[in-house]
Amino acid sequence: MSSDPMTQETPLLDYSSGPILSLIADRGWSALEPAERAKAAYKFVRNEIAFGYNSDDTLPASDVLRDGYGQCNTKATLLMALLRLMGLPCRFHGFTIHKSLQRGIVPEIVYPLAPTNILHSWVEVSLDGRWVTHEGFILDDAVLTALQTAFPDQDSICAFGAGTDKLHAPDVGWSGRDTYIQRAGINADFGVFASPDAFYAEHRQLRGINGLLYRLVIRHWMNARVDRLRRGVVPTIPNGPASALPPQQPNVKEAV
Repeated sequence: MSSDPMTQETPLLDYSSGPILSLIADRGWSALEPAERAKAAYKFVRNEIAFGYNSDDTLPASDVLRDGYGQCNTKATLLMALLRLMGLPCRFHGFTIHKSLQRGIVPEIVYPLAPTNILHSWVEVSLDGRWVTHEGFILDDAVLTALQTAFPDQDSICAFGAGTDKLHAPDVGWSGRDTYIQRAGINADFGVFASPDAFYAEHRQLRGINGLLYRLVIRHWMNARVDRLRRGVVPTIPNGPASALPPQQPNVKEAV
């Protein structure tokens, strides 16, 4: 096992599992230069793992890969596992986002029950001596294109899983630099952690009856709405999709 906590395997970052080993072997990513490895993993998680809601934030990476879909936290776990297996140090940066970012995906009838502050994360990977932030992998191209088509004259949005003031030119494509798609919704910064396991040991959400309802009913409802969104069916939401930006964004600790 690696002595570097930023490359270690953990129960959630289970990169020695068969599906993850097979994926990287089949794609030949390990033979690439470091930046190209990171690019390949990022593009895979962004578009080949669809935007959607898993049963829990604390799924191992192999389960996220098996599901074939994920949201910010579960996609982050999978991306970190892929990066670490390929020898790229990475870390987990934890936040909360205002629930308005999920409006239009969470059905209006249950929206009042959603926590005001929802756990969120992005991945920071070490490349060429600096930490590069990756958050732009959350929305797949089909979802992003549907939002751009639905709101042709609007750049600021905090709804439908997007939180950005650059809807029509978001920083999501791989360039070796920071990428973002939900940053505008952030309202608390928990700092960096060596692994998602360390973060969830301190921060958990959707327990008890609300958690059960989410896992058994609400997330399936949300995923059906994401599928319709991906096909261009964008529901109307009260006051428009940029109406509930967090009143004051925190001083986000930049990757250094």
